[in-house]
Amino acid sequence: MDRERLGTALDTFDPTPGERRVVTRQAIDLHDSGRFEEDTGTELTAEVIVDNLHDAPEDRLADRWNWWIGALTIAYGGYERFQVRAIDR
Repeated sequence: MDRERLGTALDTFDPTPGERRVVTRQAIDLHDSGRFEEDTGTELTAEVIVDNLHDAPEDRLADRWNWWIGALTIAYGGYERFQVRAIDR
């Protein structure tokens, strides 16, 4: 996954620089783990992430990310380590 492409794609949610940085970092970690592809049979791309984050009821990027990670945790288990716990402001 290309970090720059992902960061640009996340700009659609008008994040703070800290939100953008931490969500990008967590997304890269999720991608590198291979967990998402193993569980869903779908490659984790910037487009897949943005599509899923658009479904979230929250406004802020970090909240959208945590909502999606929560859904993955319910569906497959074991995604808690990819949640955003703190944001540099």
